[in-house]
Amino acid sequence: MTSDRPINPRFAEDMWFSQVDGPPAYSRRADGPVVYVSIADRTGSTIGYVWANDTDDAAGWVVPPGLSASALNAGASWLRALRSGKARELGPTVLLAELARGANDNELSHVIPGSLTEAPTLAALRELAAGG
Repeated sequence: MTSDRPINPRFAEDMWFSQVDGPPAYSRRADGPVVYVSIADRTGSTIGYVWANDTDDAAGWVVPPGLSASALNAGASWLRALRSGKARELGPTVLLAELARGANDNELSHVIPGSLTEAPTLAALRELAAGG
């Protein structure tokens, strides 16, 4: 069934959006080495890694594949800590040092003591998280 009525251009044209503001965030790309801490859930299983690189003003959260929903939820506070650190204008490794001291530990997850270390690249850390 067809109609001879023309299509209103409001419905036929692509709509363009412009982001005008958003929460402050560290870059999620790093070209050099990254420093990281391992995060465990209440059972002691590793649920992710918080990483940082000052050169690129970058920091982020890497999770292993196949985590349960509860493990993913336990990691949410680490994402909030990253946003909070940037909002407080902390350098990425300054925030990481704060987190390594237990500043964000809670009943669901915590930094594994003594886990502060360095990976040669972010790709290497992602490979580690994937079980490589």
